[in-house]
Amino acid sequence: MNSDDLNKAIELIDSSHSVLITTHNRLDGDACGCVIVMNDVLCALGKKVKPILPSPVPQWYEFLFAEKLPILGKDVSLQQLKNSQFGSFDLIVIVDTNSHSQLGDFDQYLKQVNIPVLVIDHHVTADGLGDIEIVDPTAAATGLIIFDLLKHAGWTITEKMAEALFVAVATDTGWFQFNNTDSRAYRVCAELIDAGVKLTQIYDELYQNFSYSRFRLMVAMLNNLQLHFDGQYAVQYILLEDFEKTGASYEDTENLINECHRIGTVKVSALFIELKDGLIKCSLRSRGAIDVCQIAAKFGGGGHKMAAGVHLPGPLNNAKRLIFEQVRQQLLGISAG
Repeated sequence: MNSDDLNKAIELIDSSHSVLITTHNRLDGDACGCVIVMNDVLCALGKKVKPILPSPVPQWYEFLFAEKLPILGKDVSLQQLKNSQFGSFDLIVIVDTNSHSQLGDFDQYLKQVNIPVLVIDHHVTADGLGDIEIVDPTAAATGLIIFDLLKHAGWTITEKMAEALFVAVATDTGWFQFNNTDSRAYRVCAELIDAGVKLTQIYDELYQNFSYSRFRLMVAMLNNLQLHFDGQYAVQYILLEDFEKTGASYEDTENLINECHRIGTVKVSALFIELKDGLIKCSLRSRGAIDVCQIAAKFGGGGHKMAAGVHLPGPLNNAKRLIFEQVRQQLLGISAG
């Protein structure tokens, strides 16, 4: 990412009148924060803006939203989107992803329209969705890139926008505990705090706000914990029956994978989630020695070196076997090195 990229993005935004904003499936804090900020800044610029989400907002991020945003497939059908019943647009903004596989049904709409696309993202995995792309894999969160865009353009950052950007950065760094936390993240968050962000209030909303069903789901996951390779590889799984027993939803699984990293020996972890379509969602985390993005990419997934994900064919034991072998190879490589 450089000044030319930012200038091209600003020119594209300036020339637009009606903008559609979306992000990746299974929303996280970075995605939510970025959608809110881009919506607010474009509205302030006098644009006609419509966000549409590919999946529901997790309960612990709802405090960020002044109103509920439409969900594709629930509030707006794919056919309505394709037929311009949701609106006609001259710009699409996609934040926090650059991958077809993460857009859900929105990808079908994207492939049929001939509308300029602006992508703002920080992931290594990229399908080149944008006509203009602001991509910086060194950024701990897409929120940091959007912060740079706003500052470069001279657009006002309101207190509400500062809160959304702070959540974007704080969640993608694990509340500043992950290895991607750098001085850039701290410097930006310091400015956001000066703009009115209330740290304690946000922390409580994000991390002290479990529903009882989500807490029970976490307990079920921890009861399935297995350690391999002298405790270096942690495996956890959640079955369809666990969702039924606890009353929890798929969105309730966000960040649960991080719980096993409290174990000092764990270098890499995998959380396997059984889905209704027979696929297995696998989330991967690393403390840095193992490149989990490389593992996910072998099966069509992606992400970052220390956080990645992929959908695998079932049954569960098959998915576990595929990842086990890849982790084994990387650990053997580390030992040999």
